[in-house]
Amino acid sequence: MRRLRTTIAVATAAALATLAGTSLAPAQAADDGSVSVTPALGDVVNAFAVGTLLSGTLGSPSANFEALTNSDPFYDETGVDRYAEHGTLLKSKAVDVMFLGFQPGNIRAWKVMYPTTGEHGEKVISTGILMVPDDGRPDWTRPLIGYQMANDSLGPNCHPSGTLTGSKPMDAAAWSALGPLAMFFDRGAAVMVSDVGNNGSQETHGVFAGKFAGAAMLDGLRAALNLSKQERGLRLARSPKIGLFAVAGGAVGAGFAGELAAKYTPELRIKATVLEGMVVDMKTFFKYADGTMGSGFAFATLLGLAEWYPEWQIDRDLNLIGRALAKVYRNVCQSPTYFALPFVPLKSLFKDRVSPADRPKYQQAFTDSLLGQAATGTPQGKVLVASCEEDNSPLQLIPAEDSRTLVRWYQEQGVDVTYEPTDCSMVRLLTNPYGWATDLFGMQTIPWLFDTIEAS
Repeated sequence: MRRLRTTIAVATAAALATLAGTSLAPAQAADDGSVSVTPALGDVVNAFAVGTLLSGTLGSPSANFEALTNSDPFYDETGVDRYAEHGTLLKSKAVDVMFLGFQPGNIRAWKVMYPTTGEHGEKVISTGILMVPDDGRPDWTRPLIGYQMANDSLGPNCHPSGTLTGSKPMDAAAWSALGPLAMFFDRGAAVMVSDVGNNGSQETHGVFAGKFAGAAMLDGLRAALNLSKQERGLRLARSPKIGLFAVAGGAVGAGFAGELAAKYTPELRIKATVLEGMVVDMKTFFKYADGTMGSGFAFATLLGLAEWYPEWQIDRDLNLIGRALAKVYRNVCQSPTYFALPFVPLKSLFKDRVSPADRPKYQQAFTDSLLGQAATGTPQGKVLVASCEEDNSPLQLIPAEDSRTLVRWYQEQGVDVTYEPTDCSMVRLLTNPYGWATDLFGMQTIPWLFDTIEAS
């Protein structure tokens, strides 16, 4: 077994080195004033990450069966007090992190369930997963990272507390989190990842609603700290330094978490926030993404929002094909289904052939989901906003100017915000796929995140 673990570790590092075409030497900061640092492979496949592979083991048949059949009873809400105070730890369960049937060593993890706030102030249940590296460092010295993954799945059992413990192994969201998690653990951070809802719920997951996603992120951090008060094997500081990190769909929630925190969770010491590639303005997102490579993601976003706005009665507006696609989307994870509508105009899924961005009854939802509103609040601590510098990639779903508009608004409100443009071009994808991919997952911002937390 030890020989197998060694083989896995060496093969993983060698394969990544070959694919990336980069050295294992630590990355160096750019000398052009940029705060981005493209990580060298050794920063990702770092000593801690290799150690988790060497000390890990294959998951047992029963563990794999439970994960792959989505039969964990943890998600049953029977008997829990959904009206308890936000962030109350309703239940927890010690688990093993597992991916592709392999359980890496030296990581403690717990699933947690807690009450949070829905888009319109409702009390709802969310779950999530807290992960802590076993690296010899006292828990009370660790920063706590709130991480919202790039997970836009509408279906059940597609969310982080499931995918990071073995379910849905082929969904892209979990794969995109491997690099950031490796870098977080190497820096000694505890990491709390919210599911933005109950992962096991059979209802359609409305993960795209910003206020809900933000509250779920903040209450997940509260639940993690409440777990630390109760769990004998966990001793986080009572008020640790906190960083928020998220990319794409997850960054909508992190953006709202930052804006809500001063009023919603004033006790949390949020020192730094990284937002990359997020939807700032839903209306411009639908105008931009509709009919592109990302039409499927735009359609999923619409269906997710519709869960919080039943007055839309969206199925009545969809035509036969639209309703059939909606039925599929509501019950699956994002990969590969959301990639299945490239270049399809969304108006073709509606009876009246009116695009989502132009439908009058959707406008209030778009306004509710707009980042950068005085009524919501402004972020605490320092903020880094990273986004594509230009609209020059067919894979891009968000207009570049939206992020710059948000940054200008933050600056006007006195927020300590840095804008970091990213080269998303196809030229860079073809000439530097490693740098393009690490930027896509936000990994170039992680040194700034930790430097800012440690300096605060």
